[in-house]
Amino acid sequence: MTTISLPTEPTPAKATPHVSNTLLLIPAPDVLALLDRQATIDVVRQAFVQHSAGTGRVFPMIRQSVGTNAVFGIKAGDIAMHNVLGFKAAGFWPANAAVSRGAHQATIMLFDPATGRPVCLLDGNHVTTLRTGAAGAIGIDLFARQDIERVCVFGTGVQAQIHLEYALQVRPGLRSVTYITPTGEPDAAFESANTQRCRIQHAADADRAVGQADLVITATPSRTPLFSNEAVRAGTHINAVGADTVGKRELPEGLLPRASLFVDDARQSSTVGEGQWAPDCPATEIGAVIQRDIPYARAPDAITVFDMTGLALQDLVVAQMLFDRARETQRGMEIVWPW
Repeated sequence: MTTISLPTEPTPAKATPHVSNTLLLIPAPDVLALLDRQATIDVVRQAFVQHSAGTGRVFPMIRQSVGTNAVFGIKAGDIAMHNVLGFKAAGFWPANAAVSRGAHQATIMLFDPATGRPVCLLDGNHVTTLRTGAAGAIGIDLFARQDIERVCVFGTGVQAQIHLEYALQVRPGLRSVTYITPTGEPDAAFESANTQRCRIQHAADADRAVGQADLVITATPSRTPLFSNEAVRAGTHINAVGADTVGKRELPEGLLPRASLFVDDARQSSTVGEGQWAPDCPATEIGAVIQRDIPYARAPDAITVFDMTGLALQDLVVAQMLFDRARETQRGMEIVWPW
C-alpha cells in the first residue's frame, strides 16, 4: 500500500490521536481485484433487508441533467449499526463513447460517521456494475420460475452483459439467449463474449423475442417502451434495469397492472423507475420478501417484474466490504489527509 504525503497545515494542539490521519484511495484496478461476485450478492441481499427493516437509511436522491445530454446524480445513506456512511456520485455521459470511454461514471466516498471525516474514496464503476448485476441475480432467484430456459436481453452494454452472466449463474438451465439492439443490427462483440456461455442469437422482432422468453432483462437508457404489453406471456419474469430517471421507460402501458411488482425502493420506483408510469400499482420491496415479512410463493402463470432503481445502500455495503479488504491486503493508496 502506497502512502502519499500532501502539504499539511500545523496540527492543532488538541488533535484526536485515535482517529486516522489518512484517506485511502482505491482505484479501479484494485476495486476489480478485490470484488467477489458471491460476496457481492451476499452483501447486496443484506442491504435490501436493512433498507426494508429501517436499519439502513436512504437519503433523498439527487438526479439532474447537466450539459447537453448528460445526467448526474448523488445517492447517499447510512447504516448506523455498522458505522457506514457515504455517497455515490454517478451519472451517464453518452458522449464518452466517442472517445472510447464508459458512458456510466461513478465515484464512491465513505465517511467516519462519528466525525464526518472522509476515510475512503474509490472508483465506483465496477461497484455499480457488479452490485446491479447482483441485485438482478437476487430478483431472478426469488421471482423467476426454476425451470426457465429462454432469456431475452434488451441492450448489449456493460449492464446487459453482467445481468446475463448473473442470470446464467443463478439459473443454469437457461439454454437460449436472444438479444435486441437499438439499431436493429447484431452486435458481434456481445455475441463473441457469450458464445462459450450459451446459445445466443440476435432478434430483430422485439415482441416475438419477448413472447418466446421465460425471462426478460431490459438494460437500456430508453424513454419509450421496448415491446408491447400483449407480447408478455404468463409465467414470465422481467428484470427492469434501465429506468432510474424521470422520463425513462422500458416497459409498456398496461403491463404493471397485470404483474406482481417488486422494487428495491418503493419511493424511488414511483418517482424515477417504472412505477412512475403506474403510480397506483401496488409494489412490494424485495427486502421485505427476503426477510419474509411478506412471504411470496410464485404461481406458475404469474407475471413478475423487479423494478431496479438502485439503492445507495447497495453501493455503500459493497464499498465498505472493499475498504475492509483493501486494508487487510494492503491495496490502494493512503494519502495523508490532515484535519
